[in-house]
Amino acid sequence: MLKNSRWIRTIKLSLVVVLIVPMLSGCWDRLEIEERAVVLGISIDPAGFISKEERESQVIQVTPKTDMVRVTVQIALPGRIPLGPGESGGSSGAGTQETLWVLDSVGHSVDDALMNLQQQISSRLFFGHLRVIVVSERVARSGMENINDFFHRNSEVRRMAWLMITKGSAKALMKAAPKLERVPTLYLIATLDEGIRMGKFPIDYIGNFWSNSVKLGEEGYLPYVAIRKEQNIQITGLAYFRDNKMVGTTNASQIGAFMGVKGMNPAGYRIFVDLGGPSKNVMMTTTHRDKKISVRIVNGRPVFTLFIALEISVEEKISDAVTIRYSSILRKIEQDEKEKAIAVYKKLLAQTQEDGSDIFGFGEIVRAKKPGFWNSQVRSKKRWQEMYKEASFDLHVKINVRRVGMKST
Repeated sequence: MLKNSRWIRTIKLSLVVVLIVPMLSGCWDRLEIEERAVVLGISIDPAGFISKEERESQVIQVTPKTDMVRVTVQIALPGRIPLGPGESGGSSGAGTQETLWVLDSVGHSVDDALMNLQQQISSRLFFGHLRVIVVSERVARSGMENINDFFHRNSEVRRMAWLMITKGSAKALMKAAPKLERVPTLYLIATLDEGIRMGKFPIDYIGNFWSNSVKLGEEGYLPYVAIRKEQNIQITGLAYFRDNKMVGTTNASQIGAFMGVKGMNPAGYRIFVDLGGPSKNVMMTTTHRDKKISVRIVNGRPVFTLFIALEISVEEKISDAVTIRYSSILRKIEQDEKEKAIAVYKKLLAQTQEDGSDIFGFGEIVRAKKPGFWNSQVRSKKRWQEMYKEASFDLHVKINVRRVGMKST
């Protein structure tokens, strides 16, 4: 009995040791933050001129038959990023040199360019804090397959990072030094986030773009931005895609039309109303959007009926010659703006139809509401891209003037 008791105690002690040993191993796989090169932003451009040094530094010896790209990264300098209100503020003249290290490298793909860049720095590139990816329009129009694939496979990249398209050089946005922010990447993010808050831009993180792009009845879209003279960033429209290639852009006012068709809120776009005279003008603000979409099949083609409701409020009068307290004036505003809105919606729909890019998701409505038609007549994304060009739209818009404002005397 005593022998068995000792044997049981030995087994228990061994189990305790086995459970405790893993906890005593310490942080064997630790990686100090100072040993990481924290990437905040990335830009992708055509390679352009390639120097002799860049050619000699290529890691890949077997040259693939692809156009080379130039990848530029913003790397945060340890201890230089402002952490509190007392340390924040605009650029003090040195621009990005105070807080960031901007480097670029060329390669046959994004991964190849970053691998060549890794040879130039001692710390491992870390993408866990990557917030902005800027792609030049030339690269986007040639195809985004490699870009989407690389960032989609990288487990460090957050799905709430921003992917955007710029008309000119994407590298210029990485080197910009806006006066309101010491970290250009944070300025870019703030511009887009503020646009969402004010109802001037839809929520469209990189995860949303990937999700829309893989749907059979919908295409992806991205912010289309430009850098201005004072190093400020402006959202100039939407860049929309067909499969993985950018096929067109909208202007800034058409962003509101897109959000109207989608019924996205809040609404924040201002409109100019002419009441019949050089001094009889009123500024109005869209405050709320609502929509209802139905579909029917007519002669083998989908016909969509759109009911869009907009609520607007008076923002300002240009002069005292304008009187808006009468119901007849309000009805005139509603009718005039209804006609203008229908024209804007039709133009945007026709533009995307011509390019075969259904960024509104009408194909997904067909899949949900008319599954028999989809399974027999459409079946694939490529077929819907062609059928979308032949779709018809019956537009109905209702505008309500909710508030005419007040003034103090």
